[in-house]
Amino acid sequence: MYTFLVTVLLMGIVKKNSLREYWSTDPMFATPFFATLFSQDRFLVLLRCQHFVNNATAILSDPLYKIRNVLISLTSAFGRVFVPYKDLCIDESLMLWKGRLAFRQYIPSKRHRFGVKFFVMCDVKTGFVQDIIVYTGSTTDIKHYEGLGVSGSVVMTMLAPHLGKGHTLYVDNWYRSPTLFQHLLSNSTGACCTVRSNRKRMAAFGCTKMQRGEVEFQENGQQLAVKWHDKRDVHVLSTVHTATMSATGKVDHLMGERKIKPDCVLDYNLKMGAVDKADMINSFVECTRETTKWYKNIFFHLIDTAVLNGSIVHRQLTGKVITYQKYRENLMRELLDEHHNPRRPSTGGRPAVDNPLRLTARHFPCKVPQTASQAPKMSSSSYDIGK
Repeated sequence: MYTFLVTVLLMGIVKKNSLREYWSTDPMFATPFFATLFSQDRFLVLLRCQHFVNNATAILSDPLYKIRNVLISLTSAFGRVFVPYKDLCIDESLMLWKGRLAFRQYIPSKRHRFGVKFFVMCDVKTGFVQDIIVYTGSTTDIKHYEGLGVSGSVVMTMLAPHLGKGHTLYVDNWYRSPTLFQHLLSNSTGACCTVRSNRKRMAAFGCTKMQRGEVEFQENGQQLAVKWHDKRDVHVLSTVHTATMSATGKVDHLMGERKIKPDCVLDYNLKMGAVDKADMINSFVECTRETTKWYKNIFFHLIDTAVLNGSIVHRQLTGKVITYQKYRENLMRELLDEHHNPRRPSTGGRPAVDNPLRLTARHFPCKVPQTASQAPKMSSSSYDIGK
């Protein structure tokens, strides 16, 4: 099975249009290394027979029962092997899936648009994926908190192991809520997010029409609300920033002046993209392929995430900076060295399955050695024939 996983990971680097092309003997497209790992038929059998649960004992009411064991094992391992730094972010990720599925989502702002939605929490400094929750509608595996809604409950469920430790959370405007931020603040956790102007319990700003670069701050001693006009109005809510502006290091080419932005906007832009960055890194070498089974796609997506996390832990422990693709290559080589015995190439033909009695019985004609008593005698008729 380690060899099978290596083969799948290698297919993420060596891209071909179909699985059978990896065993093609056409000199233009041949990749002989795959034939040393598996025969084509053996690999396809293993791929077809992938299954992660005993259907006889599975909880069929759980929409994720097909993949639940793998999901729990990996997400719990993510939390054990890495302790996050101060800043965390939570965002949505979408895995492409266009087949029929009860909890398939349509998100037009994402690259794939159709697929399975994940709530992902990442460490901002390293990009380590700390936790994953698969969205399945009303049965999503979250603990519901009164007054916080679904978005707030997602945040509290994912942050539960990290509350009271002084972390700062960055989220987008779907998770925004002054009530949620106040609840996090009471658990020694800061937060920062963009927010819509019509959000309930948001501060009211006096200026209705602002010029580019103008800013207005409102605070109540614990939360800071910011309205800043760039190309459009931007509203930010924070419990960890002050009403200050900082230079961006860039110059406005129209005005010839240095650009300045609110500190909360600078930090949000810098620290909010960890989840999208993880998706982008995996997109170049992902091993997920088209299949008719949705849970297989999720499995391969989780494998890609686990390998990405492994590369981050490797960098943190060794201090060596190598590319993600190079790390995957080294991982595959080590797994093959430890677990794989090279496959013998086929000699052709069909091997004999039995030894018939007619090929081994003692009834073949054989030469009997001549003796003196058995010397041949010539008959008189033979001479008559000769005459």
